[in-house]
Amino acid sequence: MMRVESLHARAMLVAVVALIGFNLRPFITSIGPLAGYIREHTGLGLQGISMLTLVPMVMMGAVAFIGPALQSAFGARRSVIAALLVVCCGCALRMMSLSGWGLIVTAAMIGFGVAVIQAIFPGIIKREFVRHVGPMMGLYSAMLMGGGALGAVTAPAVAAATGRWNLGLAWFALPAAAALMLAWWFLPFDAGTSRKQSTARLLLARPRTWLLMLCFGLMNGGYTSVVAWLAPAYQEHGWSAGASGGLLAVLAVSQAVAALTVPLFARNSMDRRPWLLFTLVMQAGGFAGLALAPDYAALAWVVMLGCGLGGCFALLLIVALDHLPDPAQAGALSALMQGGGFLIAAAPA
Repeated sequence: MMRVESLHARAMLVAVVALIGFNLRPFITSIGPLAGYIREHTGLGLQGISMLTLVPMVMMGAVAFIGPALQSAFGARRSVIAALLVVCCGCALRMMSLSGWGLIVTAAMIGFGVAVIQAIFPGIIKREFVRHVGPMMGLYSAMLMGGGALGAVTAPAVAAATGRWNLGLAWFALPAAAALMLAWWFLPFDAGTSRKQSTARLLLARPRTWLLMLCFGLMNGGYTSVVAWLAPAYQEHGWSAGASGGLLAVLAVSQAVAALTVPLFARNSMDRRPWLLFTLVMQAGGFAGLALAPDYAALAWVVMLGCGLGGCFALLLIVALDHLPDPAQAGALSALMQGGGFLIAAAPA
């Protein structure tokens, strides 16, 4: 009986990892396909639309630096559950008829919650899945990308079915609420052991930390650009909102597949650099195709780009966790990498 209960608890914890990852991107990927409706009903221009992805990116960068402090003060479990509540409330508020600035405020609110989760949750995964960090980070990353695919596809579908564009954005409160309930019941309580976290000052003194920040920032800069402008760009080429959203969904599904499979292929390799190089080559090919021949084999370019972005994202998270054996210290390094990386990604905007 104890063995069955243990397996059930483990399975539910895997479900928690999957569902939390699933909720971290729909609020961003749903913007592009609905950009025309948002501009029409709120008066936001192109700069305002870009703020709906830029502001969360800045929040993900700035808040990540305080992730270890929040974990130390309130505990990892409480911080993640509170952050999920913020994400759920931020999505639900979009059910109201908001002005352009109101949408930007909800974007900041959801971005704050996502930032806290991204800063703390990788450390929890390393703590709870010591022998399976690579596959579990692959699952977490794949579900993150899969949630992005869902956002791109369902936002215009819900908007069209209900006749209300804001419901296309707001319905993501439902999976966020499901993740909140699942985490409340099955996310383990903090062990209360490792308070001896590496401080940000010590980690920032290491050149490797800055290199991880730069790599993560450049990769996310590419991701942010393509998520913000892929759908609007193809709408300018005559594609409908649903078709352009479908293209964004193909990108996200490609990311999810690569995020799940590349860590599995690389799990027995002590040197992750060849796999990282492979993902960078895929990104370069995808971006080049979209820039030079956007009307020719659009799906092929998007799949290539998605595979490169998804595989690189998952591998960088794993590489950060590989550096330090202690879960709290590894989580702090991951938080710094993500914080600096997201700020770098937001800087060009």
